[in-house]
Amino acid sequence: MSNGRIAGVSGILGNLIPSRDGQFPWRLAFLIGLPIGAVAGLGIGPSAIADMSAAVPEIPFDPVSLILTGLIVGVGTQLGNGCTSGHGVCGVARTSSRSIVATATFVATGARAVFVVRHVL
Repeated sequence: MSNGRIAGVSGILGNLIPSRDGQFPWRLAFLIGLPIGAVAGLGIGPSAIADMSAAVPEIPFDPVSLILTGLIVGVGTQLGNGCTSGHGVCGVARTSSRSIVATATFVATGARAVFVVRHVL
């Protein structure tokens, strides 16, 4: 971010409430701006976003699994002291060795998960 803060979404959300002195407004604005930015991007240039619908298999919608998965990801971001946006985008750009290791772990774990889901299960 332009104010010198790391744009780690899990940390921004996790520290929203309780928030330290004067940090609630910028944290809330950042979180509200994420979906607004995505919608604005779609409105401005939808042709700039590749149509991936043919490449992505349909995933059945199971609310219980989605909630459980979200909670597991939340716990993981707390254990790893950050998420992909904090480590992968900001940390790697700062050449933080901890962030480079964390990002490599995210990618390797994701690749293994895809392999298991597609080829083992």
